[in-house]
Amino acid sequence: MWKSIQFRFQHLVTAGMLIFVLLVASVFASVVFSKFSSMADTQARERFASLSTEAVRRFEASLDLGSRFLATQARLGGERFVRDGHVDGQGPTREFMNAIDTFGNFYGFYVGLPNDEFLQVIGVRQDPKIMAALNAPPETQYAVRHIERTGERRVEHWQFLSGTRALLGKRDNATTYAPSQRSWYSLALIRKSLVLTEPYIFQSTGRMGLTMAAQFPDASGVVGADLSLDAVERLMADLPLTSNSTVMLLDHQNRVVAHRGDGERSKGLEFAPLAPLAGAKAAHLLPLAGLLEDRTGVVTKTYEAAGESYLLTQFRFAPLAGASFVVVMLAPVTDFSGPIDEARRQVLLVTALALALLLPLALYGAGRIAKSLGALAQSSERIKQLDFSERPRLQRTVVTEVNTLGEAQLVMHDSIQQRTAELQVEKEKLSKLVEAGLSLSREQDRQALLRNILTSGRDIAHAARGTLYLVTESRTLQFAMLTNDDPLPSFEMPLYDKDTGKANDHYVSVYAAVHNQTSVIDDVYQETRFDMAGTKAFSEKSGFRTISMLTVPLSPGGGEVIGVLQYLNALDPTTGEAIPFDPEIVGFVEALAAQSAVTLQNLQLLQAQKDLMDSMIKIVAGAIDAKSPYTGGHCERVPELALMLAEEATKVQSGSLAGFAFRTEDEWREFRIGAWLHDCGKVTTPEYVVDKASKLETIYNRIHEIRTRFEVLLRDAEIERLKAIAGGGDAEQANHRYELRQTELLDDFAFIAEANLGGEFLAPERIERIRRIGAQTWMRHFDDRLGLSHEELRRYEDESMVVLPVEEPLLADKPHHVVRRGPQAEIDPAGYHDFKVTVPEHLYNFGELYNLSIERGTLTEEERFKINEHIIQTIVMLSSMPFPKTMRRVPEYAGTHHETLIGTGYPKRLGAQELSVPSRIMAIADIFEALTASDRPYKKAKTLSESIKILSHFKRNQHIDAELFDLFLTSGTYLRYAQRYLKAEQIDEVDVAQYLG
Repeated sequence: MWKSIQFRFQHLVTAGMLIFVLLVASVFASVVFSKFSSMADTQARERFASLSTEAVRRFEASLDLGSRFLATQARLGGERFVRDGHVDGQGPTREFMNAIDTFGNFYGFYVGLPNDEFLQVIGVRQDPKIMAALNAPPETQYAVRHIERTGERRVEHWQFLSGTRALLGKRDNATTYAPSQRSWYSLALIRKSLVLTEPYIFQSTGRMGLTMAAQFPDASGVVGADLSLDAVERLMADLPLTSNSTVMLLDHQNRVVAHRGDGERSKGLEFAPLAPLAGAKAAHLLPLAGLLEDRTGVVTKTYEAAGESYLLTQFRFAPLAGASFVVVMLAPVTDFSGPIDEARRQVLLVTALALALLLPLALYGAGRIAKSLGALAQSSERIKQLDFSERPRLQRTVVTEVNTLGEAQLVMHDSIQQRTAELQVEKEKLSKLVEAGLSLSREQDRQALLRNILTSGRDIAHAARGTLYLVTESRTLQFAMLTNDDPLPSFEMPLYDKDTGKANDHYVSVYAAVHNQTSVIDDVYQETRFDMAGTKAFSEKSGFRTISMLTVPLSPGGGEVIGVLQYLNALDPTTGEAIPFDPEIVGFVEALAAQSAVTLQNLQLLQAQKDLMDSMIKIVAGAIDAKSPYTGGHCERVPELALMLAEEATKVQSGSLAGFAFRTEDEWREFRIGAWLHDCGKVTTPEYVVDKASKLETIYNRIHEIRTRFEVLLRDAEIERLKAIAGGGDAEQANHRYELRQTELLDDFAFIAEANLGGEFLAPERIERIRRIGAQTWMRHFDDRLGLSHEELRRYEDESMVVLPVEEPLLADKPHHVVRRGPQAEIDPAGYHDFKVTVPEHLYNFGELYNLSIERGTLTEEERFKINEHIIQTIVMLSSMPFPKTMRRVPEYAGTHHETLIGTGYPKRLGAQELSVPSRIMAIADIFEALTASDRPYKKAKTLSESIKILSHFKRNQHIDAELFDLFLTSGTYLRYAQRYLKAEQIDEVDVAQYLG
C-alpha cells in the first residue's frame, strides 16, 4: 500500500526546509546559550582574579615605596638621628616630611632609640579626624612628636606645621609612651630585617593601621613608618567592581582590615576594627569564613547564600616578613548573567525572522528544483533507449520524478562502469604511487617515513597486512615496522650462514635482500622454494591465515639492498577475499620501493651528517671546558639550561612571550647549536689569563721573583751587620739595625704578597705604599737578557744595555714588560661586525707596579679585554662559517649572551629592541650556570638561593629579561636544573615570590 503513495517533490522540500530551520535554530540557541554562559563564567573569574591581583599590587606597591625609604634610612645608620646621645629633634624632621609628601598613603615616619627617646612626623594633611585626635590647630599639614629623656623623666613635645611648614602651634606634656616596648620595635630587633606588623590601633589617633620597621645595622635603634588602613580603603575605592560587589582585606586570622561594598546587599555593612569575618551579619557573608583556603595565589570558586549564587575570589599573600593578608572579592552571579538574557532574546528574534524569510524562499526554490528534475527525467528517458545487455533493478520511492530519473541514470551507470573499471583501477594505482612519492619526498621524520613507505605499498597492492624489514650493520634482517598492532619480533634473520658464508635462501625475505629480487607467492601452503613453517605457525597462532605473499627489496641506485617490503594477502576489491597478487600491481609496488629506498638512504645520509656535525660541535665545546678548570662543564651545562627555559617559554600564551616558539626541529637545532658554541671563541683565550689567580701571575706566579729580591736585601743587611762587627763597630747597634731592617723587609713583603692576591679593594694609600716599597734598590750582577727566546728578546729592543753590576728598583715597570698588539691581534671595532668596544693600546702589560696596583681583582685592563674578547672571536668565527639557511641565526644566539637590555653589554652594546627571546634566554642560562657552578677552583660554590638572589639583581638592573626571569622561577626550571647539576648541599629553599613582578 505504501509503495503506491507518492508526493510532489516541491511539498517534500518545503516540509524538510521548515523542519531543518526549526532544528538548526533550536540547536543554535542551545549551543549559543551554553557557550555564552560558559564565556560569562570564564570572563567573570578572569576579571575577579585580575581585580584581586590589582588590589594586591596596589597594596604591595604602597608598601614597597615606604619599605625602600626605610631600608635606605636603616642602612645609613643611627648616627644620622642621634645628637649628643639623644634623638635629634630637628635633622630628620625635614626628611620625614618630604617622605610624607612623596608617599601619600603613609600616615607617618619615626625613629625610636633603646632609651625610649622618640621622633615622629605625622601626615595630618588637614584631615578633620586626625586633627581632632591630636587636638591640632586648623590647617595643620604635619604634626611633629618628639619624646626626649631627662634622667627618669620623659617629656613629649608636639609641634603643628602648615603646608608651608610654618609653625601653627605646639605643646609639651609628660608621657609614658615607650617605643622599645612596642611590637614593631621588638619585631625589628628580633628579625634584623625589614618587618611588617599585624594591623593594630595607633596610640596617637586611635585609627587602625600597619607599621613597617627596620633596625639600624648596629642595633642602635629602629626606624619605622605607619600605613593607615584608611589609605588601604582608598586604594580599593576605584577598583572597577560590578554593581553588587564586595571587596575586603583580611589579616592571617581572617579579621577584617579594610572593606568596600556596592549595591543593596552591602548597604549598612560595617565592621568594628579587626572584627573577625566569622562574625559578619550580612547573609551573603556568613559562609565566607569556611570557604577561604590557606594556599597562596588566586583561588576562585562559587557558593550559595540566601538563595543566590555568588562568585568568590581570594588572593593570599605575604608582602613582608611579619604579616600576611588575603584579598577577598565576591559578587552575585547575576551581575554577570545579564548579557546572557539579552543574547537569548536576540537569538529568538533572529530565529523568527529567519523563518519568515526562509519559508517563502523554500517554496519558491522547491518549485524551481521540481521543474529541473522533471526536465532531467525526460532526458534520462531518452538515454534508456540505448542497447545495454543488463539493467539494474530499480528500487521505487515515493517521489515520481526521482523514480523516473533513477531508472535512466542506473542504466547509464552500469554501462559506463563496465567499460571503465580496468582504466579506473590503473588510474587509482598510479595516483596512489604519485601521492606516495610526493609524501615520501616531503617527510623528514624517519619513523613517519618508514610508516608512509609501508602503508603506501599496502594501499597500492590492496593487501591485508604488511611488514618492513631493514638490513643492519651486522648483516641481518631486522623487523622494523608492521601495519597491524602486533609487537615487533625481537629476533633477527642472518643474511648469510656464519659457518659457510653462503646466502641464507631458506626465507623469502632474506632471499629478496641478498639477491635483490622480487618474489611473488600465490599460495603459501603450496610453496616449495622457501621455508614457510614460520608463516604457517603464525597463521595458526594469530588466526590470520596467510594465502598470498609479495616480497620486494628496497634498493637505491647503487644496488645495495637496505631493506625489504613484504605484503600478505591481496584482497579482492569486491568480495574482500584473499587472492594472488596481480602482476600489474607488482610493478607499481617495485616503483614505490625504488623511490622509497632512495628517499630513505638520503634521509639516513642527512641524519649522519647532522649527527657528525653535532658531535664535532660537542667535541669543540668539551675541549673548551677541558682547557681550563675555571670553566669546566660550562659549555655543556649552559645549552641544557637554555633548552629547558626555551621549552617553558614556548608554552607561554600571554605577555611578550606569547608569540615566541620554536615550531620546527630545525629551529630547535639552530638554537641548540648556538648554545653549544656560545663560548667557542675561548679557544683563543690563553689559559694563564683565564686562570690568573693573583696579580703577578702569568705562566707562573712572579711573586717568587719579588721574594728573591727581598731575600737579597735581607742578605745585604746581614752582610752589612757582619762587616760592621768585623770592622770593630758596636755589635749591639749593628744587631739592632739589622733587626729593624729585617722587620721592615718582612712586613713590606707580607704587604706586597697580600696585595698580589687581589682579595679586596686597593685604596690609594695602599697603592702609594707599594710604590714606596718598590722604590728601594738592589744590585743586579747578572745579564737579564741571557736565556731568552727570540720573541721575548725583541721586547728588550727599546732598552739600552747597562754596565753590570747595576742598581735597580725593587719593583719596576720596564719597557720589556709591555707586549705590543701585533697585526694578528688587531681588532677594528667599527668594522664589519660593528663591535662597540674600547681596545687597549697594548696586548699585555706585565709591569710589576702596574699589576700590583690593580684596584679590584687580579686582571689588568688588557687581560680583562682579552677575556671579554672571547665573545668577539665567537662572532667572528661563526660568522665566517657557511651555515645553511636553517642555521643562519647560530652566530646571533651564540654571540649575544653578554649583552644587556639597556645597551651596557658587549661586544655590540645592543638594546632590548635588538635582542631576541633566544638571545635573552642565553644570557640567563650563562649567568645562572656561572653562579651555581661547583667546579670552579677560584670560588666557593653558591647555594641555589644565593644564586637566585644575585640573578634578581641582574633583573632589577635590566641586564636580563624580567619576564623570562619570572618564568625561570615560576616554571620550576631553576629547581629542575639544580636537581640535575648542583650538589645536594647547594640546593636550599628559595622563596621565589619575593623576586617576581
